[in-house]
Amino acid sequence: MPELTESIVEDAALTWSGELGYAVGQGPQMAPGEAAAERDSFGELVLVGRLSEAIQLLNPAIPGEAQAVVKRHLMTRSERRMNP
Repeated sequence: MPELTESIVEDAALTWSGELGYAVGQGPQMAPGEAAAERDSFGELVLVGRLSEAIQLLNPAIPGEAQAVVKRHLMTRSERRMNP
């Protein structure tokens, strides 16, 4: 049996996610400093652009100010989990 490595798990997760219809990408292309980067550092847990798009998609009828409140709340919760 082959040794289980991070790349095997990552490849499987990307394959399964793609099969479910999710857009998938490779980490090196999206890493901070690259053309397709979605965050400034690996320490940033939340991909803010994707979060904003999801909030807009799921809640198109609420005002932008309310969407911003939701985003701040979710960002604050994620930061608290990372820094208890």
